[in-house]
Amino acid sequence: MAWRLGVDIGGTFTDVAVVDETDGTIGVTKVSTTPGDFARGVIEALEQAISRYGIQPDAVNLLAHATTVVTNAILESKGAKIASISTRGFRDLLELRRSARSDLYDLNQDPPSVLVPRRRRLEITERIGADGSVVTPLDEREIDGLVAALREQKVEAVAVSLLFSFLNDDHERRLGERLRTALPDIPIFLSSEVLPEIREFERSSTTAVCAYVAPILESYLARLKQAVTAQGLPVPYVMGSGGGVFEIEESLRMPAMAAESGPAAGVIAAALAGRQIGREDLISFDMGGTTAKASLIQGGRVETTPEYEVGGEGSASRWLHGTGHPIRVPVIDLAEVSAGGGSIAWVDPAGSLRVGPQSAGAEPGPVCYGWGGTEPTVTDANLVLGRLDASSLLGGDLPIDYARAEAAIAEKVGAPLGLGVEEAAAAIIAVVNNAMAEALRIVSVERGHDAREFALICFGGAGPLHASALAEELEIAQVVVPPIPGAFSALGLVGSDIRRDYGRTFFTPLDEADPEAVEAGYRDLESQAREMLGRTSVPPENWELERSADLRYLRQAYELTVEAPAKIDRNSLPALADGFHARHETTYGHANPSERVQIVTLRLRATAKLPALELAQRVTATDGDALKGNRSVWFKDGGRLECRVLDRDRMAAGSDLMGPTIIESLDSTIVVPPGWSARLDDKGFITMGRV
Repeated sequence: MAWRLGVDIGGTFTDVAVVDETDGTIGVTKVSTTPGDFARGVIEALEQAISRYGIQPDAVNLLAHATTVVTNAILESKGAKIASISTRGFRDLLELRRSARSDLYDLNQDPPSVLVPRRRRLEITERIGADGSVVTPLDEREIDGLVAALREQKVEAVAVSLLFSFLNDDHERRLGERLRTALPDIPIFLSSEVLPEIREFERSSTTAVCAYVAPILESYLARLKQAVTAQGLPVPYVMGSGGGVFEIEESLRMPAMAAESGPAAGVIAAALAGRQIGREDLISFDMGGTTAKASLIQGGRVETTPEYEVGGEGSASRWLHGTGHPIRVPVIDLAEVSAGGGSIAWVDPAGSLRVGPQSAGAEPGPVCYGWGGTEPTVTDANLVLGRLDASSLLGGDLPIDYARAEAAIAEKVGAPLGLGVEEAAAAIIAVVNNAMAEALRIVSVERGHDAREFALICFGGAGPLHASALAEELEIAQVVVPPIPGAFSALGLVGSDIRRDYGRTFFTPLDEADPEAVEAGYRDLESQAREMLGRTSVPPENWELERSADLRYLRQAYELTVEAPAKIDRNSLPALADGFHARHETTYGHANPSERVQIVTLRLRATAKLPALELAQRVTATDGDALKGNRSVWFKDGGRLECRVLDRDRMAAGSDLMGPTIIESLDSTIVVPPGWSARLDDKGFITMGRV
């Protein structure tokens, strides 16, 4: 037997998904996340998975990992002590930033903290012009002084971003060579290597983020690599925010690529499942312990965005700008809200009920877990309403303290609002559902799509609890619950290909572009990509290189990405313009074919395709004794109703059932409300819909 293992660190649990490559059979192991030392939880989860499924370490062909180290380091301001070096006169670029603010009318809004304090923002005399020519030569006599200053301040990493180095990297490269020779133990990040693209602030910010998190990421991955290889497992791949895995060494060259690896894995898994069940138009909904995330999949393709802000409110509300640190790397287009099972319900001074953004997380967790939590959460509300087992979760491994959860909701929510405990719990669910429905609207309606034309695929430990209510809110006809929904993001790790994105600014009007120069630009990117692909074990016949380009109208400030022909010549250049006009029409509702189009950036996606997987959960072929019992469950329409409670693992393939019904498994609970039906297929997928 040959296996693939995926490890995903969540806010409450660390999940391991295992897949047998021979038949696609899947399994799951969940352990509590260990915030003080994430690697400890990962190793514990792997050990349990290997033992539970009888996996021989030398039979594991792929181990992939989604890490939160990058995001957490910035959110918690626990990154490395770094310095920056800029062109003389531009040391304050990171502090000047853009004028964007998340709240236009809040004059007292604090800007994001700067990753590099002013005393460690150094300068060097040099200047490259906007045409790439040398305006002021690099003063190499100043480099020794910079080295001395870096040593004196005992910095742990350096970010170098010189003006217009994306057009001419000579000065930056020479400075980098001297710094790396003088400071061999300190990571030096050059913007011309990290992000050779236009926009000075975003390029500098991305380089600074890489430097800020690199030492922490390197330390974490080194410990993880040592621990897993000591068990005989292969060196782990790291999940990228754009939807592909890459080697540890590649992640350390560009640490910003791992900023949102966990959420990306879930969307990739949703797209994989959609292709398998013949539904390629999906809205993915992932509700875990701390956040809920939504993304749109159309025609089986996952949308990515080239800009993302890490840290601040930007990590909790993807559509906000001006709250975090911009990074120009491909990130799967997600809307994210602070609404997870561990989100805390509270009453503000004005007497309004709020849910989140604070979360109980893994420590101390929801009140009902009995781990020391005192603040009521969404999980506690679901428990009080009868949606969760009042005695235990995780197949009995997690005892539940129902009385404590009930008391916390009564004291912290019910009493201030004058509500009974059940009414208070129902109000918590209503508030959190409203927040999550907004995220679904953002990725569908606000992107110009009719949500009713899509199916909702729900996962995460809490996703199936809320999916039917959200589908009704957006008039979505079908809900899909995949196998092992509570660890579904981990499945995305083993179903991803090895992937890396490259870009380079090529700034010229399309009608003036030299086709040979454009083609040479793409070939240079392809050379870099083939070097990366050559370090993998994937044969060249399974490599895939996809060209694209960022274009805009001449007087526009921002671009749209369109596919580019496999070979650029005089005849194929107009295809770029046609693609841009069509994309502009789709995105903004209009296009101007008579306007001149400008190339801004050439892009290349390099993929090493792994053997395709077909996911399957073992499902009994004949009717078993799936009924676990009955319990009273509260529903929005109907109040308290007696429900059958079924064991998903004992349900037979082809089972059809009517709501109200509760379906329980190790990793999640599914609510089938009154007026809904559900069906289990032979691969373990449950499809729900209105009767």
